Amino acid sequence: MSRFLLVCLGGAAGSGARYLVGLGAVRLLGTAFPWGTLAVNVAGCFLISLVMDLGIHYGVIPDDLRIFLTAGVMGGFTTYSSFNYELLTHLGRGHYGSAVLYLVLTVAGCFAAGVLGILAARLAA
Repeated sequence: MSRFLLVCLGGAAGSGARYLVGLGAVRLLGTAFPWGTLAVNVAGCFLISLVMDLGIHYGVIPDDLRIFLTAGVMGGFTTYSSFNYELLTHLGRGHYGSAVLYLVLTVAGCFAAGVLGILAARLAA
């Protein structure tokens, strides 16, 4: 139960941070391009890879802190970071076929789900 609470607290912090980055990006750069989303996705990919590698491979970050930071903070900040880390893990293990499959299914599946969501909203409206 304590890890669940750590994830919840981290998720709240990550969601708040994502909101603030989005506001800052709009104020600094305008709304013509989704700079805030790009910033959190790129930062999230860097941070989750750093934390996971330091925690799992080098034992520098304790499990509870790693879970708080990755599933919690990064989970609230961006979910793209998890996808990126998992894809890199498959590639790092030499599982190229499953990495490509994961990449294609994620991009195509998310795109298709988005289209279906818009169609469902239009039908419901």
